[in-house]
This record gives sequence, structure tokens and C-alpha cells, in this order.
Amino acid sequence: MRRWNGWGDDTHDYPLPESAAARLETWVGAGQRPSDATLDDVLQTVPPSRLRPHPLVNDMADARVRHARGQSFPDWVALRYGRIPTFPDGVALPTTDDDVRDLLRYARQTGTRLIPYGGGTSVVGHINAAPGDAPALTVNMQRMKLLLALDETSHLATFAAGVQGPDLEAQLRAHGYTLGHFPQSFELSTLGGWVATRSSGQQSLGYGRIEALFAGGVLESPAGTLTLPPHPASAAGPDLRQLVLGSEGRMGIITAATVRISPLPEREDFHAVFFPDFASGQTAARQILQARIPLSMLRLSTAVETATTLALAGRERLIGALEGLLALRGVGEGKCMLLFGVTGSQALTKMARAATLDITGRHGGVHVGRAFGKQWHKGRFHTPYLRNALWERGYGVDTLETAVTWDKVPQTLENIEAALHHALAELGEKVHVFTHLSHMYTDGASIYTTYLFRLAATADETLRRWQQMKDAASRVIVQQGGTISHQHGVGTDHAPYLAAEKGELGMAALRGVFREFDPEGLMNPGKLVA
Repeated sequence: MRRWNGWGDDTHDYPLPESAAARLETWVGAGQRPSDATLDDVLQTVPPSRLRPHPLVNDMADARVRHARGQSFPDWVALRYGRIPTFPDGVALPTTDDDVRDLLRYARQTGTRLIPYGGGTSVVGHINAAPGDAPALTVNMQRMKLLLALDETSHLATFAAGVQGPDLEAQLRAHGYTLGHFPQSFELSTLGGWVATRSSGQQSLGYGRIEALFAGGVLESPAGTLTLPPHPASAAGPDLRQLVLGSEGRMGIITAATVRISPLPEREDFHAVFFPDFASGQTAARQILQARIPLSMLRLSTAVETATTLALAGRERLIGALEGLLALRGVGEGKCMLLFGVTGSQALTKMARAATLDITGRHGGVHVGRAFGKQWHKGRFHTPYLRNALWERGYGVDTLETAVTWDKVPQTLENIEAALHHALAELGEKVHVFTHLSHMYTDGASIYTTYLFRLAATADETLRRWQQMKDAASRVIVQQGGTISHQHGVGTDHAPYLAAEKGELGMAALRGVFREFDPEGLMNPGKLVA
């Protein structure tokens, strides 16, 4: 069963090696296991529902708790400490477009606010009920999950938007195709959620981000139905798909999406290269991108992230042998790991691998084969489970990300890490910070930073410390001219910084669009824009 107050299925764990646990104390100090609230405790705090009866609505306390929060750090604090200020008043699980339209009519008639819900994996507060007098209804789309149409000539597939990643891929693979969209939340998140938040998959370099894969679809809004035909291209005014992409439930509910699919690749391999320092790895990565070598993935870790990854692996003998080998090649203490993926035909992957290794070799990179790439690929959706193990030992962990042009990458990365390191200095608390360039482009890269810290003695203090770190890093991102979100969306956590990116006129334009589709303000209030 899905965990109600943590990540993923409760039958799956990511145990922390004891050697890694010792490193945690070195990095930030000894953690103190918090006393978590039980589900029974939290169920007792759920107030009576304010919703009028409806055949699609479940207003039982258990369903409302399980849909109350996502996966942001404030969400974890609320769930773990049993301090949830607002709950949805009910949960609806539509199975057809007619059901969704019926729920929209119900919302208009009763003044109910609707919260679209995909996999509940938001890390920035997308699915939380806003406080207020109006009742809130969460609309869980996961029963709408079928492959509705497959055009093998045009390589287009249309799905009901509630389909989760594994189900989507299984339905395509039965016909010999893949979407190739693999965010870290892949096992739980949905196609509609990917579109609504402008998601990026781990192999977006080869397959494209969701905006490249989303060809069209259907949006049901309070003002009516918006149908987006899957034109290959169009000069018929602004592209309305771009309004739906990243709309975060403010315009309506996405019920179907047509996506561009690819045949299953003949071959796929992931390789690791170690550089003596981050600067040489970054230069090599940039040159690989600008040479337009057809890779499916490129990911470069800083020295601290490389060391942290190796420490958390727990395979000390193997890691020791690797470090000895690298030292002989002049790659020592400051080593940085680059992972790259080659996907496609035998000929294409052979060419891409050779061209990539030619560039990495010119910058001092040492290719160590596919073992590390295989391990990354095998466990790439399991890493979020580590949050459960860390919390139970008294540690919090969160991530943030941005994207900037190549000329700004070094300074932005350095300033983000410095801001996080110093955020809790007045308390004498250390923060362990590490970063990778997770998605790269010819003109720039995304910077994905993880920060690990000790939980405080109380929920309020833990949340205050997180807010200090988040604010400090977000201010740096704005100052450096980076986007406040490369792949996680805006929600509520990033909303205070959005105006710096969009400008006053841009924010007004967004509000105007949302009013046109949702005149009464029923859809997901408080998210993206106030």
C-alpha cells in the first residue's frame, strides 16, 4: 500500500548502509529520531466534510488524509508531525470525461474548489487544499488510465490523463513503443501531472521534455471544453498547448493527452566517466551538447555529490578498487562523475559512444565502463525512498533546481551551495550540500542541488530552518537570473519568486487567462499565481 506520510509503497525500503550512517554524523552531526504521529492520531483531527452529497465523492477521513499533502518538505513535516491545517473535504475518482464534466457542474453549483490530483508526487505544494470557507474537493484522476488511440503511422498515442508512468509504458511496450519520459517520480506520477507541471524526464536529452512530447489533448474547464488537435506544426496564432503546459490545474482538468512516441530502442547503455575536477567535466559536457551528439542522457556530479554517491552505495571494497584505479590515471580527491546514456540502433549508439568518449578523453576523463551506469539505471526510481530512511534517523533532505545559460553555471552553482551552507550558521548547524547538472542543452544546463540537515526538536523549528535554506537559495537563483523551476513547477513554494521571472505584465496575462477558463476561481486556488 502507498505510504500515507512518506515516499512510495510501504513494502519497499532503501536501507541506509551503516558506513553511510557514520558519514552522516561527520557531515552534519548525530540525528535524533523524531516521534511521528500515527495515522490514527491524524484521523482524529479531520473535521466534518462541508461537501454536499455526490455519487462520485468519498468524504471518509482516511481518503481525505491520504490526499491532503504531496511530497514537499513542508508536506512531510505536516504529515509526520500530524499538523495538517487543512484537508480536502472529499475525494472524487472519475472514470470518464462525463464524470469530470459532472464534477465541474457540481463545483459551480456548490461553490466547491477543485484540486486536480495525479500521483500526489508534487514537491512544491500543488495539491494542498487552501484555507477558507469554501469546501475543497480533490479529483483523483488515476482511474482514467487507458490507451485510447494508437497511430503507428504518425507515432502518436492518446491516453486518458490519469495513467501512471509504469502503466503508460507497459501499454506502449505491448505494441513496441515507448514515450521515454522518466522523471524520478515515474513509478507514481501521471501523464496529466507531467503536462500540468512541464515535467522533465531523466532521458529528456534524447526523447525531449514533456512540452516536446505533448502533441495535443483535452482540457475540461469550468468555462467549457478545450480540444487541442495534434498538429505537427501550426502558424495559426499562439500555441494553446503552451497555456495548458505548466498550468498546474488553474485552467481546468486535463482528461486526455496525445503524445509523440518512439519505437523501442535496439540498444541502450549507460556509461560512467570520471574527471579530475568539475571544470573539466563541465567543459566536456558543454562541448558534447554543442556538437549535438545524439545521447539520451548526460548528468555531471560535483566532487561532493560524487563522493556522497559513492559513500551511500556502501560497497566499500569495490569503491576502493575504483579509487585506486582512478588515482593511477591522475583522477583523485576532487573527482567528478559524468553519466551518459546512448539509446537507439547499434550503429547510432556505437557512433555516439565513440564521439562522446573522444571529447571526454580530451579533457582528462577516464571511462570506467558500464557498471556504474547499470547501477544508476537499476536504482534510478528508488532514490526517493532514501528520504524515509533518513527521516527515521533524524535527518531531513530536500532538493531545489534551476536552469541558467552556460556562462552563468559556475557562479550560480557556487552561490546556491554557499547560501545553503551559511543559512543555518547562526544556529551552529551544518548543512551537507551537493549538486549535479541534471539536464543539459546547447545554451545552458539545469542545476539540481540536494541539501541534507538535522531535524530540529520541534516541527516549527524544523520548518523554520527549511524555510531559511529555501529562501536563501531561491534569492540567489533570482539574483543570477535563473528560472525558479526547471522541472518541479511553481505550486505554492515557488510562487513568491515567480514575478521576478515573468514580470508584472506577464503575471497579469496569466491571471487573465485563468479568469477566462475559470471565471469563478474554482480551480486549484492559490497555486502558481495568487
